[in-house]
Amino acid sequence: MTTNQKASDEIKELEEQIDEMHGLLQKLAMSLEKSRIADYTQLLYRPARLIWLNILSGTARGVGIAIGFTFFAATIIYLLQMLGALNLPIVGDYIADIVRIVQRQLELDTL
Repeated sequence: MTTNQKASDEIKELEEQIDEMHGLLQKLAMSLEKSRIADYTQLLYRPARLIWLNILSGTARGVGIAIGFTFFAATIIYLLQMLGALNLPIVGDYIADIVRIVQRQLELDTL
């Protein structure tokens, strides 16, 4: 082999390594972009915005929990009323008492 061929082989090898590194850096850049690390660091420099976003998310979470619990409780009360209407010997009386207590409490709350 001549020195020119050795040099061209080394150059090709270096170009392949550079291309491989370029591909890896592109993957790294894309994964950092997907993780939105820049947005997170901006929030760290603006604590008032971070607090505001946490207040909003906490409020939304609380409202969601309240709505979900309301639907859940209404469904349970409805099912208990249906079971109470079946006049099951022991369970029916117990469920009817629970339904009456809940209805009385709801009437007191609306006054």
